[in-house]
Amino acid sequence: MLLFVTDNIRQRSNAVQQFITKHQDDVMGALNGFDRIRFRGTQRWLANERGLMSFLWSIQVKLTEFIDYSKDITRRLREHIEGLAEQSGRPSTYLYSSGQSKEDLARQIAEDDGIQQGLIAVFRCVEPGYSFQVGPNAGTKRLELRRPWGKCLHYYLYFIDPVFGFGHLRLQTWFPFTIHVNLNGREWLCRELDRQKIGYVRRANCLVAVDDFERAQRILDLQVSADWQGILQRLAKWAFPLHQQLLNGGPLHYYWSADETEWASDILFHSPERLAHWYPLLLRQGIETFSSPSVLRFLGQKTPAHGQVSGHFRGEVQTELVRRPEGVRIKHWLNKNSVKMYDKQGSVLRVETTILHPRDLKVETTAEERRDGKGKRRRLRKGVDDLPARAALSQASNERYLEALAAVEDTTPLGELAESVCGSVTWQGRSVRGLRPLEREDHALLKAVMHGEFALQGFRNGDLRGLLFGSAETEADRRRQAAQITRRLRILRAHGLIEKIPQTHRYVLTPSGRSSITAFLIAFNANTNQLNQLAA
Repeated sequence: MLLFVTDNIRQRSNAVQQFITKHQDDVMGALNGFDRIRFRGTQRWLANERGLMSFLWSIQVKLTEFIDYSKDITRRLREHIEGLAEQSGRPSTYLYSSGQSKEDLARQIAEDDGIQQGLIAVFRCVEPGYSFQVGPNAGTKRLELRRPWGKCLHYYLYFIDPVFGFGHLRLQTWFPFTIHVNLNGREWLCRELDRQKIGYVRRANCLVAVDDFERAQRILDLQVSADWQGILQRLAKWAFPLHQQLLNGGPLHYYWSADETEWASDILFHSPERLAHWYPLLLRQGIETFSSPSVLRFLGQKTPAHGQVSGHFRGEVQTELVRRPEGVRIKHWLNKNSVKMYDKQGSVLRVETTILHPRDLKVETTAEERRDGKGKRRRLRKGVDDLPARAALSQASNERYLEALAAVEDTTPLGELAESVCGSVTWQGRSVRGLRPLEREDHALLKAVMHGEFALQGFRNGDLRGLLFGSAETEADRRRQAAQITRRLRILRAHGLIEKIPQTHRYVLTPSGRSSITAFLIAFNANTNQLNQLAA
């Protein structure tokens, strides 16, 4: 688990570890951490018309002089980058198509030239983006700044950094000189494993074996709290030192945000054959049982007590199954955020949460933020200061997904499962009746305790009351409903399907409980034709 995840969550649920325990003969370990991260550097003063007008006034540049001033900055920027390539003896190439894979080309150059560190190559091409122009306003009869969507030259600097390995920087050559930096957490991990002399086997961007999983996970954990401001500012200064001189020598810094993050939980199997045995079952579970409410819960959205999508929801939920050269992938979207699962390099099961629109997610506020008048929760921000919170939300999403997949791991016949829980037992000195999973009352209870929002933090009596009875009209009704649920929970506890979290009023499903209840729910919804096919 992550270093910054609270002890409560650490104790209550670790779906990744549960998965490994159940597959202990097939799985060697797991790694949780950043895969690809795309950062965006914005000079916020220059990012809009009003700000740029204020900036031009401060350096005494008129609008009639803006084009010449901008061309001079662009010329100096290009001379600097071309100079970097020349000093390093690296190629600088113009690409006629922006759709050409620059990463593949850079990796091929690095392999051919034996580049282990430093600049690999510089590419330049014309690509779309927002930039500034000056034109007349017909209404006011005056010149004005405009920020249209257009095209301008962009530079790509591919490099191998001594700390975080292969990456690239994309720089716009016209105001506002936006920078994008693409880094990879697995690349960084491999560099550090090499430095600490920890053995591993890598295929493409995936580790298929590691000698010391505990130490490798600590390296991934430390990436979350790295000095990202310092790292990114260093890269900006290397590629575009002029940005520190634009304000007549005064400071003009980049604001760094995370445009896109991919957080991957990799389960490493001993052999492709063992993963190939389980993966079709996992895919079938994802396609047949993960509905829109399930996807909402995976990605941290609350669902109403009735368990369906809220009538106020205005987004779009999609699921897609695609066969790619590297494996079969199932992906679930909620607007621009997603969670997906695929088999990588034959022997790695990867569950990955991608966040492009953090405002759809909420995080707990700190004590300092609450003193400033904020509530207990706020929207997740794009800035790199919120990167630890983003990592925690992504890990929780991966765990909820793995938790929902856990049931397909049990191959015990349904008859054996029913025999173990459908008979009466003695528990805490009292007789407790057997479970009746195909009767509507017990079925509703089993369906309620399986709600995805309970996967990490468990559930209370009151949580189930809302799902099973709705809102109580009177206090007497509330007490009566609570008593009924207490008696039903006693049945589940007596048969080992749920357990109480110590020193709380919450309950969680046991591993056997999750497997058994999922099987009962599937059997309840199966039609006679499906059952006849299984019996044939």
